[in-house]
Amino acid sequence: MEEEKFEDDEKHALEGLSMEPAPRKKAHSYSHQLRTNTGTHHKRYHKFRHHSFDIPTNLIDNNNHGLIYDDDDSSDGDEDFYPYISTSGQVFDAGIGLTMGVVSDNVNQGQQQPLPEFIGSGGGAGIFKVPTRASVHPSRPSCHELRPHPLRETQVGNFLRTIACTETQLWAGLECGIRVWNFSDQYKPGMGIGERARRGDEDAAPFHESANTTPTLCLMVDSGSRLIWSGHKDGKIRSWKMDQSNADESPFKEGLSWQAHRGSVLSMVMSSYGDIWSGSEGGNIRVWPWESVEKSLSLSPEEKHMAALLVERSFIDLRSQVTINGVCNISSSDVKCLLSDHIRAKVWAAGSASFSLWDARTRELLKVYNAEGQIENRVDMSSVQDQATEDEMNAKFVTKSKKEKSQGSSFLQRSRNAIMGAAEAVRRVATKGAGAFAEDSKKTEALVIAADGMIWSGCSNGLLVQWDGNGNRLQDFHHHPCAVLCLCIHGSRIWVGYVSGMVQMLDLEGNFLAGWVAHNGPVVKMVVGDNYLFSLATHGGIRGWSLASPGPIDNIIRPELAEKEHLYTRKENFRILVSTWNVGQGRVSQEALSAWLGSAVSDVGIVVAGLQEVEMGAGFLAMSAAKETVGLEGSAMGQWWQDAIGKALDEGSTFERVGSRQLAALLIAIWVRKSLRKHVGDLDVGAVACGLGRAIGNKGGVGLRLRVFDRIMCFVNCHLAAHLEAVNRRNADFDHIYRTMSFTRSSNLLNNAAVGVSSAAQMLRGTNAAAINSDEGKLDLAEADMVIFFGDFNYRLFGISYDEARDFISQRSFDWLRERDQLRAEMKSGKVFQGMREAIIRFPPTYKFERGKPGLGGYDSGEKKRIPAWCDRVLYRDNRSSTTAECSLGCPVVASIIQYEGCMEVTESDHKPVRCKFDVELAHIDRSVRRQEFGNIFQNNDRIKSILEELHYIPETDVSTTQIVLQNQDTFSLKISNRSREDKVLFQLTCCGRSPAKEDGQASEYHPRGSFGFPRWLEVTPAAGIIKPDQAAEILVRHEDSQSLGDSVDGIPQSWWSEDTRDKEVILMISIKSSQSTEARTHQVHVRHSFTPDAVRVNSKNSRSNQGSSHHRSALKHVGNTSNKMKDHQNIRVP
Repeated sequence: MEEEKFEDDEKHALEGLSMEPAPRKKAHSYSHQLRTNTGTHHKRYHKFRHHSFDIPTNLIDNNNHGLIYDDDDSSDGDEDFYPYISTSGQVFDAGIGLTMGVVSDNVNQGQQQPLPEFIGSGGGAGIFKVPTRASVHPSRPSCHELRPHPLRETQVGNFLRTIACTETQLWAGLECGIRVWNFSDQYKPGMGIGERARRGDEDAAPFHESANTTPTLCLMVDSGSRLIWSGHKDGKIRSWKMDQSNADESPFKEGLSWQAHRGSVLSMVMSSYGDIWSGSEGGNIRVWPWESVEKSLSLSPEEKHMAALLVERSFIDLRSQVTINGVCNISSSDVKCLLSDHIRAKVWAAGSASFSLWDARTRELLKVYNAEGQIENRVDMSSVQDQATEDEMNAKFVTKSKKEKSQGSSFLQRSRNAIMGAAEAVRRVATKGAGAFAEDSKKTEALVIAADGMIWSGCSNGLLVQWDGNGNRLQDFHHHPCAVLCLCIHGSRIWVGYVSGMVQMLDLEGNFLAGWVAHNGPVVKMVVGDNYLFSLATHGGIRGWSLASPGPIDNIIRPELAEKEHLYTRKENFRILVSTWNVGQGRVSQEALSAWLGSAVSDVGIVVAGLQEVEMGAGFLAMSAAKETVGLEGSAMGQWWQDAIGKALDEGSTFERVGSRQLAALLIAIWVRKSLRKHVGDLDVGAVACGLGRAIGNKGGVGLRLRVFDRIMCFVNCHLAAHLEAVNRRNADFDHIYRTMSFTRSSNLLNNAAVGVSSAAQMLRGTNAAAINSDEGKLDLAEADMVIFFGDFNYRLFGISYDEARDFISQRSFDWLRERDQLRAEMKSGKVFQGMREAIIRFPPTYKFERGKPGLGGYDSGEKKRIPAWCDRVLYRDNRSSTTAECSLGCPVVASIIQYEGCMEVTESDHKPVRCKFDVELAHIDRSVRRQEFGNIFQNNDRIKSILEELHYIPETDVSTTQIVLQNQDTFSLKISNRSREDKVLFQLTCCGRSPAKEDGQASEYHPRGSFGFPRWLEVTPAAGIIKPDQAAEILVRHEDSQSLGDSVDGIPQSWWSEDTRDKEVILMISIKSSQSTEARTHQVHVRHSFTPDAVRVNSKNSRSNQGSSHHRSALKHVGNTSNKMKDHQNIRVP
């Protein structure tokens, strides 16, 4: 069919660009009688020929599980490649069968034995090498799987979006609420809430969940108040108590909550003074003063509505404060990141391409600058003007079009104008899209502050940028070609999470220290807790990496965990039916589909069907190529085929359709038996065109990738180049498909956009995939545990005439025909399908037939008399690197072919359908059991304990005083000295409590602010930093005049006269850590402010004169200017 109708298909594909439809081709019908083997056409048998069914029993090897032979011998004899197998009546030795382990209920073992196979050369090296598998990953640090990778289908409406850590818990934000893991339970076997297994969480450590909420977008830890704050898609901010008891296993409930924004709360941070800053869409930033939050938290549950109202009215809208005469000085892009610089008491706000820097105490805008570090002082109005110009042009165009229509132009002319206009619109969109992509590649995705005071930002082009505390760009680094999605700081280390699943560790100078593939999906968040770096992947898996990794600790865990492999190994057995059919642009009867598939699926768990030539024609192919460029796929004919096959498989009752992919004339679809469905998921699709210019889909491949019992299987339906002489083109088509097939989520899946991953994760993962894989030598197909290629490969019989081929077929002398098979010859020489396996063919060639003619008499007898050929094939590769490998965690997928046949009774196409049944033995890990074993090793091994104790070592430090007394606007110099001569120390100052002093000089009860923030009358600079060996850090502790503040609480300006005029006392907590420790040594310094009434009377005159405008002072202030006190702060360098 394809040669007759599409010998020049690539040339005719260009006709699809014409507006005139391609002419309908007439279906050919041949009435010539098939030549028989009688008379002059009789072909004599070769005297040494072995016919297919004359099998000597002495050739059966009963000692070498000998159904599979490697192609190592250069001999051309059949014995080297085609070991004979007996007919169905012969009994095999028991040693030939595979050990199947645990057998699934849906598998009918029967007496089917594996068929002998031929293996192509070249499969042991490069991209065709079998991927390395082991019970413990050999090339990355050992990980603690708090939550193993759940199947994507189980997480719809329940995806994890972000995580945060306290000292005792890990919190996660979900699409439907909040989840919390207690570190005390992190190694326990998991069955979800209340010992009841949840779909996708069967192996996760025990956790607790909140009552349902709208999607959670960000989390913030408030240790001072013992609360977790969450920002949500509905614009609300909610609070949750840490360490609350969940003895009854009922969902825990939120505490204080209020409507913070009209749009989503995208980011939150708590400033040095305990205020909550929240960022939303459109560049909106709001500040919620701690005083109002604290008052609301003190109200009883019965006053919940009043508490929410109190906070809602207290906000300070920073965007409105810096808007003058309708022009806003900050960007209108979404506020993706907020960062509190506790060292200098500043707050950073990051949009996609710009930053704004704020004073945390006064909330004044200090600076606005772009990603290049260039200062921006006003809004760029060019985009607004461009839009106005475009609107004006559109209006003129519409008017002109109406005039043309009224003048009576012909329908054809109007159609032409419409088409040309649409083409121009597509061109303009594509041009703008390219520019937008260039801008998107520079987007800021993550922002963190290091212990030395440097700010680090990660971009969607993989760039890491270092800034100083004043917003000056210092230097940038590029260690990986993928988008940065998250950053995490702990001590002297910086961890970078990429969209490729890679995690890298850097030092504070930006030097690369280590890197490994942490997940098989984008890493969207990382946090530190309980001696682990926890990473969250976009699929919802959470892994913990020891802070001592990579290092000696991994060399201890890896072998000990591997020794316990038998405890957590599980084996499964099931069968897969793979079927291919070139349908020749036609539809078929349900009887034909039942003969092809329905009769072979009784013992099958997975069914994969691949079709070629679903639809052809130059116009259709060109339109399909155009649709592909904008992400559209599929056709009505493709949908008909899927529905028809589903009916033959009893879809809905027995099988469930999992997914499909269509590329023009190629279609692949997969069905899974319902009893197996819960173990199968994460379907991804791919397509590679091999037609004209590698763009037209008349030739190429479509693929599906999915996880089966946590193992990756890929199925690729191909249609390779036609014609007898085009062997090299077919080889090149396979190579192109194998190297460039990249799997992504199907646009047809309902849960395609379920998880809220950043723009970089959605856009750049697919864009960079091919280049990244090429650089690292890791192709999607090369990394799969099992790969099955099938379809119309178009390899023909060579060196044989039509009559000779017919004679061999009629005598079923397939062994001689196989010697003339192009595919066998090319695989033997290692030129194509390197290392892949195929069962020995025992059925007649499946091409080319006349439609409607049954039996072998239906071969092409027309004018061209095409030589019959095995065009339609099924080949595979599993985890075996040798023929003797057995199923284990080191070789997790071992398959054999138990049925390989053509459906010769089906006559609806010029090709016969081919089906191949695999028996698959699969080994996988019980993640819950392995987590328990990991915990036992990590907690009880003496060498690991010793390593962790060394990491917790903290050098000795001294503090110059424990008592500080300040008068109005006094400054005191506090010194912290590092007594070690070898190790650096990290220090951080917080305020663990504040209290008015009693008349006897004693302080009453201390109350911490949010995140142990400082009171507004106290400035501490720098509040954190690094002290080198045998050196000291000077900390300036200063009383600040509170009259300069413009707070608003309950809508009432909080000026000097509402301040507490009594003496005040706070306790400064100085935390000292080593460069990697999670534990700290603390010092306490009592700071007392002695109130002076004279100073108040002097200040009162000044404050009354400015009282009316104090609230909006920052709005009138010129961007980039600061007060003298701010300049003083900027001159203080962090040690």
